[in-house]
Amino acid sequence: MDLFEKLRTNLGPIGSPSREFNGHHYFAFPKLEGELGPHMRFQGKDILNWSLNNYLGLANHPEVRKADADATEQWGLAYPMGARMMSGNSDLHEQFEKELAQFVGKEDSFLLNYGYQGVMSAIEAVVDHRDVIVYDAECHACLIDGIRLHKAKLGEYYKFNHNDMASLEKNLQRATKKAAEKGGSILVITEGVFGMSGKVGSLDKIVALKESYNFRLLVDDAHGFGTMGETGAGVGEMLNCQDGIDLYFSTFAKSMAAIGAFIAGDHDIIMYLKYNMRSQTYAKALPMPYVVGGLKRLDMIRNSSEFREKLWTNVRALQSGLRERGFNIGDTQSPVTPVLLQNMKGGIPEITALIRDLRENHGIFCSIVVYPVVPKEIIMLRIIPTAAHTLDDVQYTLEAFSAVAEKLASGFYRQNQDGIDPKTLEVSAEAATE
Repeated sequence: MDLFEKLRTNLGPIGSPSREFNGHHYFAFPKLEGELGPHMRFQGKDILNWSLNNYLGLANHPEVRKADADATEQWGLAYPMGARMMSGNSDLHEQFEKELAQFVGKEDSFLLNYGYQGVMSAIEAVVDHRDVIVYDAECHACLIDGIRLHKAKLGEYYKFNHNDMASLEKNLQRATKKAAEKGGSILVITEGVFGMSGKVGSLDKIVALKESYNFRLLVDDAHGFGTMGETGAGVGEMLNCQDGIDLYFSTFAKSMAAIGAFIAGDHDIIMYLKYNMRSQTYAKALPMPYVVGGLKRLDMIRNSSEFREKLWTNVRALQSGLRERGFNIGDTQSPVTPVLLQNMKGGIPEITALIRDLRENHGIFCSIVVYPVVPKEIIMLRIIPTAAHTLDDVQYTLEAFSAVAEKLASGFYRQNQDGIDPKTLEVSAEAATE
């Protein structure tokens, strides 16, 4: 068989349903237009958008836009040229690293060009063939891919049940034995906020296990940075165990509404990463506008608590309203708001009909999440409230979800798999498959 033939005929577990239901540019790779925020346009229609990780509403804040524009005018997008180690370093890059480290209570930090590749590379750099990794079963794909780069053989990294300390301890016992045999060490990997479920990682309980087991802890707090804790320094701050986190990682793609990431920890360890993370050693430095813009965003997170307060006002109103209406939103303890629809008899055709109804008849845009991101028996509607939303946005959405729930219970979407009453609205095939 020709190598490309299998690629032409099978788009994989995520892409295949999109092809089957003409979902490209509608369910997958949609094009949202207009100013970033709660109210945008989708395929020519106004929509209320619950699908941006713009938690603090900074993406379009006038002060942020001005800082980005001024930095671009002063520096352009090329400066500095080269990798940090060779010719791409600057005082502002190091200032940003210092301020990030201070904010999350660590000695030092290292700027990364991207979150996904950055944390993968950090894992690969920290462990060698003698070491053993123990990780939470619901870790994000970037962490899983980083673990796959681990130089050890299969069977020398162990998965513990999600947030299950008994399972973690059992695997730590196995890892301790294996590490002793190999003359290696143990790295535990988990998240601060799990981005699909919204659950908070049991970081305080994991840190407590250090009294009985010798391991280091890496935490991906992408969804916790800026949103969780008294100052926004993350889940470690919230659970009063930040000191027990050895490597603290976060991306700028969430609360900071930007590009890039950082990893923070002890100075000596960060220095090791600066010289050994291949994704940074062999890549151009983060462009100066992202550094200057990042400094501005960090300053606003530190000194303007009203953004976080507004976010949580909206979060509480939305989540309590959904629960009162009988929706299952799991055990979220964060702004991430999953609406879990289980055992839908109509499967993906039924849920696509529901989504079309939400978008076309109610103007509500939220993400649909299916296997393999969530288990096969679950379909998730993922809602991300932000500080830029209003309580009116929340109320309108609650009413729309109540209307959709009635149709779902009655079997309407199984019987009308376009999810749209043709007497009230037409959706062209061209719009759905553009």
